[in-house]
Amino acid sequence: MSEAIRYEKGQDAIVVLTIDMPGQSANTMNAVYREAMGACVARLVADKDNIAGVIITSAKKTFFAGGDLNELIKVGKPEAKTFYDMVLGLKGQLRTLETLGKPVVAAINGAALGGGWEICLACHHRVALDDAAVQLGLPEVTLGLLPGGGGVVRMVRMLGIEKALPYLLEGKKVRPQQALQAGLIDELAVDRDELLAKARAWIVANPTAVQRWDVKGYQIPGGTPSNPKVAQMLAIAPSILRSKTQGTLPAPEKILCAAVEGAQVDFDTAHLIETRYFTELTTGQISKNLIGTFWFQLNEINAGGSRPQGFAPYVTRKVGVLGAGMMGAGIAFVSASAGIDVVLKDINLAAAEKGKAHSAALLDKKVARGQMTVENREAVLARIQTSESDADLAGCDLIIEAVFEDRELKAKVSVAAQRVVGSEAVIASNTSTLPITGLASAVPDQSKFIGLHFFSPVDKMPLVEIIKGAQTSAETLARGFDFVLQIKKTPIVVNDSRGFFTSRVFGTFTNEGIAMLGEGVSAPMIETEARKAGMPVGPLAISDEVSLSLMSHIRQQTAKDLQAEGKPPIEHPAFAVIDLLLNEYKRPGKAAGGGFYDYPPGGQKHLWPELRTCFEQADGQISPKDVRDRLLFVQALETVRCVEEGVLTSTADANVGSIFGIGFAPWTGGALQFINQYGVQDFVARAQYLAEQYGERFAPPALLLEKAAKGELF
Repeated sequence: MSEAIRYEKGQDAIVVLTIDMPGQSANTMNAVYREAMGACVARLVADKDNIAGVIITSAKKTFFAGGDLNELIKVGKPEAKTFYDMVLGLKGQLRTLETLGKPVVAAINGAALGGGWEICLACHHRVALDDAAVQLGLPEVTLGLLPGGGGVVRMVRMLGIEKALPYLLEGKKVRPQQALQAGLIDELAVDRDELLAKARAWIVANPTAVQRWDVKGYQIPGGTPSNPKVAQMLAIAPSILRSKTQGTLPAPEKILCAAVEGAQVDFDTAHLIETRYFTELTTGQISKNLIGTFWFQLNEINAGGSRPQGFAPYVTRKVGVLGAGMMGAGIAFVSASAGIDVVLKDINLAAAEKGKAHSAALLDKKVARGQMTVENREAVLARIQTSESDADLAGCDLIIEAVFEDRELKAKVSVAAQRVVGSEAVIASNTSTLPITGLASAVPDQSKFIGLHFFSPVDKMPLVEIIKGAQTSAETLARGFDFVLQIKKTPIVVNDSRGFFTSRVFGTFTNEGIAMLGEGVSAPMIETEARKAGMPVGPLAISDEVSLSLMSHIRQQTAKDLQAEGKPPIEHPAFAVIDLLLNEYKRPGKAAGGGFYDYPPGGQKHLWPELRTCFEQADGQISPKDVRDRLLFVQALETVRCVEEGVLTSTADANVGSIFGIGFAPWTGGALQFINQYGVQDFVARAQYLAEQYGERFAPPALLLEKAAKGELF
């Protein structure tokens, strides 16, 4: 027998299959597993009359991690038939197991996700370790796939279509207690011994276990799609789904198809339907974009791919946050939630207390949802000390300045804090645009100064952009990186420049949308096509959120800086539109009650009707494809310029940062992967067309032309 799955029959005639894939930290459904499971199932069938039942468990810390993504990312259209047959073979093994005529129990000793949970579903009974670190679920949709090992078919038959859909469409993961309440598992155990003891006891008590869906006359809970209630839900489900994905992500749509179609046929036919959709998604480009970025590149980042080597991991003990506005309050919240003591300082105590109240409100929501105890809420709040005095910053090993985007103000508060904390502390700025090297000149030791750019709202946004100034030391960068991981965020590292990477690229998106409005393109078309391109929100709506007055202020600060450096100011056709809205129409954005949109009290926001008369022109309309491409290409081209200038030094940082930081269309796998999957030569040709039609900003940079000539990818 293979060492990947140990086959041990005890004196009680119960066989324990222990999955322990050699040379891997987690068990995955690769060729080694398939061969081992095939051998085990054949042996169980041969020895059926002499066994009482089967327990499946794992020798790893986790139970089973799921499909092998190294295999899946390589499966192209030419391999579709081979892949389809292989998947049916794998599912056949699990089907043989569940129809063996003997009780089969999953003893779930760790996380069981994707294929791991599908193995559990093929068992008659499920016992899980009652540990908060254990997660159960089917997250395939997040990688552009569907659960292809029987997950769709069995979840629908177990829970019914409506209750199964959140697990399938959203990749919802649950802890053991939640899983027990939802009916996904049957028992909990406190430790491994009890886990196996409960599994054995159930086998003894249920010698002829059969899956519920294999019992004659079994009805899917809630009914099939022909049931009036289910039919009513399914009548609106596709349009709700389409409004979320805009058709850019095929996996949720294929999951819905597999669930609904599979519920109308017998079990084996449902498996064929699921496998066909699974093969279609696996061989498609979008799953490859998502697996490459959300799995391989994200793991590369979190494993410290951009962190300087040679420095021991640093644990930050106490953080001083300067400025208790929305950003500062959010930074204080995530730091305190990660167990770090925080001093939240503002110009007066009332302002600091208002910032702390933001944390209290977020924690109250967690308590109300049952995600946190009242005691834990109090403990987090107790870690945030409010202050109006620099003296209270004593003992902080990290200072994060989060005041208004004004160079003089940032310098003033950073210097005052540095005098108190001394030479060992790291001083960081949360600026989104001002070059770090310039800000660092305010403090005595510039090697200890770094940029930590958070995104709003801080509690929800997963990214922190770490900016290395000209003098920032490798040790300071390592400490910044460790802090970002400590507060459970994803760090990307960039070199210093105006706007760094994310703000600079984000600015091209908003400016392009505003420029199109100025050309006479209709506002509804700009906003709609942005979402159809895969952006989470249109450029006009997001400009209102940021505020046109802030955009104007940043532009003025930039012009002042460039003038001081003897450089010409930056020109863009969007600026005239922004100035018109600000100066002529007095519409600075959402916070002021109106910008490109109107915000009626208690009503739905809507585009300001006057945009049509002020800007729209009958001869200004362009094709929807041009609108979409202008919005995506302008961001991808700016990302290439960031690589060319050395602002970005890693493809992973570029792709993950573009999606997590600025919401670049997730289906693409990120700004550089968008170019790769488009085809570098084809991308260059399209960019040249856009440059001829709409301006020099679409001209391909030299690095891109070089890649195209050599046939290289990013």
